[in-house]
Amino acid sequence: MTLPPVLLPTTVVGSYPPVEGRGLWSLLDRHRTALETAVDDQLRAGVEIISDGQVRADMIAAFANRLPGVRDGRVIGRIEPPDRPITVDDTRFALSKAPFVKGILTGPTTLAHALHIDTPVYRDRADLAFDLARILAGEARGLVEAGVCMLQVDEPILSTGMADLGHAGEALGMVVSNLSVPVALHACGPIDGTIDALLGYPVQILDLEFAGHPSNLDLLAPRELKEKRIGLGVIVSSSDEVETVETVRTRIERGVELLGAGRLLVDPDCGMRMRSREAAFAKLANMVEAVRAVRAEL
Repeated sequence: MTLPPVLLPTTVVGSYPPVEGRGLWSLLDRHRTALETAVDDQLRAGVEIISDGQVRADMIAAFANRLPGVRDGRVIGRIEPPDRPITVDDTRFALSKAPFVKGILTGPTTLAHALHIDTPVYRDRADLAFDLARILAGEARGLVEAGVCMLQVDEPILSTGMADLGHAGEALGMVVSNLSVPVALHACGPIDGTIDALLGYPVQILDLEFAGHPSNLDLLAPRELKEKRIGLGVIVSSSDEVETVETVRTRIERGVELLGAGRLLVDPDCGMRMRSREAAFAKLANMVEAVRAVRAEL
């Protein structure tokens, strides 16, 4: 599977506002309506690379709650693989509705820092992250086998200064080695303290915030990017305020000017789980309209 053969392919960072379940399916799976709605809304908005919406839980609980060795946010023993894949079933549903779907994993370093270590099995968070990475590598392979066109690993912890960037890169490499699809690393916040490490990580795409942190573009533009592509965040995800098409178009045009259209994917800054459904949909629809306007000029 390859990415859509268009300039400035549109995508999402991942999460979408979950809606309440209804009907018979909700008795069997209370998240089914949320899953169907997230996929349908992304397609109606015109997004080309969609996600499953990550509707079952927040990015930490969705993974941690399924791992033997973790209880109530505490690591109480050796982390073991789950009895079945965590995200593959929902991703398969998205694949049944759309040709281009990204698989999404919460990164091992972010997971390690979100959990309380309550066992002598792990010396420190880096040690824990390496075990988590080995387990996430299996999930990554399952997503690729299911047919995703790309894999995204979310590591918001990297911008906080709390994580060792060298250990984080090593753990990331364990997750994504030998995959047959492009891998994106999504990192939140300003990149002034992490840019050198990010550029050295073993991924093909760096997905970053540029709408909320426009200085990131100025920091990135003069760097040697080699073959790396950039996920250009052009929608602020921290507010329900819906940017106009013209505002989003200006952000895209700035990215094209500095980095080149052929290098870019276009998406929101971050996931939109905390936004209202109405705002999330309008933001995606305006983003797609802005991309189409820029394409028409190129």
